[in-house]
Amino acid sequence: MGRPCCYPRSVPRLLLATNNPGKAAEFRELLAGCGWQIIVPSDIDLELDVEETGRSYAENARLKAEAFCRASGLAALADDSGLEVDALGGQPGALHHERGWDGRDDPERVQILLDALKGVPAEGRTARYRVVLVVALPDGRRLEEEGVCEGVIAAASAGANGFGYDPVFYLPALGKTMAQLSRAEKNRLSHRADAAGKMRGRLTGLSALSF
Repeated sequence: MGRPCCYPRSVPRLLLATNNPGKAAEFRELLAGCGWQIIVPSDIDLELDVEETGRSYAENARLKAEAFCRASGLAALADDSGLEVDALGGQPGALHHERGWDGRDDPERVQILLDALKGVPAEGRTARYRVVLVVALPDGRRLEEEGVCEGVIAAASAGANGFGYDPVFYLPALGKTMAQLSRAEKNRLSHRADAAGKMRGRLTGLSALSF
C-alpha cells in the first residue's frame, strides 16, 4: 500500500509520472513550496509504463503526463529531456532511441559521444541539455515549461555525481562538469532546475478548486 497521507485533504496532490526514485527525489526538492503534495506512483499503488512514441520532448512528456493523469484521476507531472550537441546536428536529442544512442550503460554512451567528437576543437563542442515539463490536469488543461542548460562537451570524463552525459558536460563559467557539481549546485543550475522553477511558480497559484 502507499504511504499514508500526512497533508490536509484540502492540499491538492501532484503525481510524478516516474518510477525513478532519483528523479522523484530531485523533483521533490525542485518543486518544494509549490503548495502541492508531491506523490509518486507507488504511493497510490499505481503501476504504469508509457511508451515514448513522440517526435519531440514535449510530445513524450505530454504522453506520460496525460496517461498518468487518466489512470489516477490526479494532476500528473512528466518530463522528457535530452542532450543536443551542435557538431552532431543536435544528436542525441529527442529521437535518441532511434539513432543508436540507447541500449547501453552510461559509460558506453559517453565513450560513443567522445568518439563521435574526435578532432572537433573546443569551440565546436557546444551543447545543451534541454527538458520539457508537462503537468496534465484532470479537466484536460496542460501546463508546459521548458528548461535549458548550455555547456560544452569536454575531451574526457570528470566527476562522480549525476548520471548520463554529466561527466563530460562541462560548464565553462564554473570550470566543472555537471558530474562535479554538488546536488545543491545542480539544483540551481540544471535544465530541470530552470524548468521546475518556472513550473513551481505556476503551480503555486493553483488550488484543488482550480479544476
